[in-house]
Amino acid sequence: MEGQIWFLPRSLQLSSFQAYKLRVTHLYQLKQHSILVSVGEDEEGINPLVKVWNLEKRDGGNPLCTRIFPAIPGNKPTVVSCLTVHENLNFMAIGFADGSVVLTKGDITRDRHSKTQILHEGSYPVTGLAFRQSGKTTHLFVVTTENIQSYMLSVKDYPHLELDTHGCGLRCSSLSDPSQDLQFIVAGNDCVYLYQPDERGPCFAFEGQKLIVHWYRGYLIIVSKDRKTSPKSEFAGNEAQNSDKQVLNIYDLCNKFIAYSSIFDDIVDVLAEWGSLYVLTRDGKIHVLQEKDTQTKLEMLFRKNLFEMAINLAKSHHLDSDGLSEIFRQYGDHLYNKGNHDGAIQQYIRTIGKLEPSYVIRKFLDAQRIHNLTAYLQTLHLQSLANADHTTLLLNCYTKLKDSSKLEEFIKTSESEVRFDVETAIKVLRQAGYYSHAVYLAEKHAHHEWYLKIQLEDIKNYQEALCYIGKLPFDQAESNMKRYGKILMHHVPNETTELLKILCTDYRPSGDNEGPGMLEGKKANSEEFIPVFANNSRELKAFLEHMTEVQADSPQGVYDTLLELRLQNWAHEQDEQIKEKLHNEALTLLKSGRFKTVFDKALVLCQMHNFKDGVLYLYEQGKLFQQIMHYHMQNEQYKKVIEVCELYGDQEACLWEQALGYFARKEEDCKEYIAAVLKHIESKNLMPPLLVVQTLAHNSTATLSVIKDYLVNKLQKQSRQIEQDEQRIQKYREETTRIRQEIEELKASPKIFQKTKCSICTSALELPSVHFLCGHSFHQHCFESYSESDSECPTCMPENRKVMDMIRAQEQKRDLHDQFQHQLKCSNDGFSVVADYFGRGVFNKLTLITDLPSGKAATTIEAGLQRELLIHAKRST
Repeated sequence: MEGQIWFLPRSLQLSSFQAYKLRVTHLYQLKQHSILVSVGEDEEGINPLVKVWNLEKRDGGNPLCTRIFPAIPGNKPTVVSCLTVHENLNFMAIGFADGSVVLTKGDITRDRHSKTQILHEGSYPVTGLAFRQSGKTTHLFVVTTENIQSYMLSVKDYPHLELDTHGCGLRCSSLSDPSQDLQFIVAGNDCVYLYQPDERGPCFAFEGQKLIVHWYRGYLIIVSKDRKTSPKSEFAGNEAQNSDKQVLNIYDLCNKFIAYSSIFDDIVDVLAEWGSLYVLTRDGKIHVLQEKDTQTKLEMLFRKNLFEMAINLAKSHHLDSDGLSEIFRQYGDHLYNKGNHDGAIQQYIRTIGKLEPSYVIRKFLDAQRIHNLTAYLQTLHLQSLANADHTTLLLNCYTKLKDSSKLEEFIKTSESEVRFDVETAIKVLRQAGYYSHAVYLAEKHAHHEWYLKIQLEDIKNYQEALCYIGKLPFDQAESNMKRYGKILMHHVPNETTELLKILCTDYRPSGDNEGPGMLEGKKANSEEFIPVFANNSRELKAFLEHMTEVQADSPQGVYDTLLELRLQNWAHEQDEQIKEKLHNEALTLLKSGRFKTVFDKALVLCQMHNFKDGVLYLYEQGKLFQQIMHYHMQNEQYKKVIEVCELYGDQEACLWEQALGYFARKEEDCKEYIAAVLKHIESKNLMPPLLVVQTLAHNSTATLSVIKDYLVNKLQKQSRQIEQDEQRIQKYREETTRIRQEIEELKASPKIFQKTKCSICTSALELPSVHFLCGHSFHQHCFESYSESDSECPTCMPENRKVMDMIRAQEQKRDLHDQFQHQLKCSNDGFSVVADYFGRGVFNKLTLITDLPSGKAATTIEAGLQRELLIHAKRST
């Protein structure tokens, strides 16, 4: 009031400077600049001056005044009621008691760069001004005692809009921060109104006559008269009323609660600085209000069970998710203890992701709370935080509630949105009897085993299951046919057989859209599917016959099983025509050549089913001629026994002996067959007569007449043989005698050579000539030309060499004991073998002289005689 401006630093050490000569009426400190704008008076009368101070610059120790200009709207001086400056220093607005508003545009710190004009004229005092900057748009709010208007300063001509038809007193308006969208706050006696530049916003019913309004960090600060005191109706309220009680309320509009409320004695103003609020009272005291930290605020709210308020407060203070979750949990516990389970579950749902789900689940496991538990579990799945147990529990809740619509909605989410364990869901649905839902899940998510298990074991829709298998990839189709083939074969045998045929030949999934030839078909091992047809022999036969037709290289088990099936059908068939057809089919299969590697198995099968022709065929293929004959013997088919001997006797001579022994043991009359056997034995000389007699001696029906002809023929033949042998012996004796005489003559008498022609060229023999004791003579030049040795006759040499080679061979074979024993054992006539080896000299010691030693001319004649003897011996044989 004396024209001074005072500075109060944080140390509370006052300082001042003389700004005006008389008094200072208004101050405005910019937040972002060290610029202070003041309105005061330097002389008596109504002459308000505006001064702009730069607090950073000094002029004689005082702040530098950069501009001074009178605050007069037009030509008529009036009292300044309010002042505001834009933070960008381009706008300044001054309100007057006569309802005028002067706007200074441009640099407010300099006269040359600014322009002053009257923006508003009215009949009601201006009580509040505020600039609002939104992007590039600037608005000015003007409030009088009777109305509120908004001016758009960023557009030429400054268009304005009347926002309301009531106003407020001095210092009863303010501009909020961005948390309340920069709204203009006007405090009337009944309500507090919030305004946007183009409309009125919300209002709050705060009763009482408002004296001061400020906005601080999201809080609305209102100083009003205590309702217990008498109301005052003065416009400015500048007169001191020391006895008045005033109420300071601090409101949190966002969270809708009163943050502070207290009664003071005659408040001058409420100032915000250094992170606190300072309340200046007329008694010269300053009260400081410090905001509590967030945690303390929350604890206070918790004690009062104001959880919603605590949640809003935490959000406005950007509390982390863990802190919020703890508030939600406490709020949920509070509601649960009060019995408000629906409200509690909503709070617990907000804790998902932070609070362990089991904490909540245990509280709502009671059957009466199952709908609350369902809601919690649903949200848990929506946030993809559920495990298999949660899925099981949720599905059980659905089934208990019989809420099919919710159940379908849960399971029929798109595959990309699945938030549960599919296999667990299938198990639970199946257990609860919701088979269609379980099948839907299994098919949608390709759980083939579960789909088939439910279709076959629960729904028993065998046809659908079979079609599903036909759509699967080869490997899965193959494994599932092995697993469920028997069940399918029992209920849909024809369709199952057809699928198996395809699976084992050229399988392509039925749902495959690729063109032909795009994907090479696969085939399974048909032998592995034979057990599927355990009780379906008709389908098995069709399957096996199909496989052998389309795949000649089918596994051996296919042919073995087909043979067994055909033999079974043949053995049990009563119709003769069909039996004959089956007989031919089985025999044809046997003759296909597919049983060479499993000969024994095929033989056992034929024997088991008494398939005579098959047994005989296999015996023949295996060259088991004795078994063939024994088969006929067992069946007493005498003619067949003889036929077997005739067919295979040349390959296995003992068949005739066995046949003779067989007929010999028969007590019935078999003379005809015995005679036939004896005839062949005689012709082939297969048995000694004595053995034949001994064999037939066991037959009581066989008389001597049976073998009479055989014995007579045998004796006659032996007699003829004896005569021939005696004649040969006599011949050999005479030959030996003659050769001995020749040897003696050669030793004792001279040899006369009477040959007249050369034995080589047949020309007349002339001297010089060469003569040999063998009787051959040669020209000397012919002998030298053709002879290989001087001591051998060229004509006799080839024959002599053969004899010598035979002698050497006999010499080499004399020690072949094993060969001799083998021939002796296998030969029908052992005596002839012994005689042959005697003839070879195996049992004699033989000395062989091949060449004459040098210097022993006296033995030349003896050597020549020896050679001649060997030659004659060879010729004689």
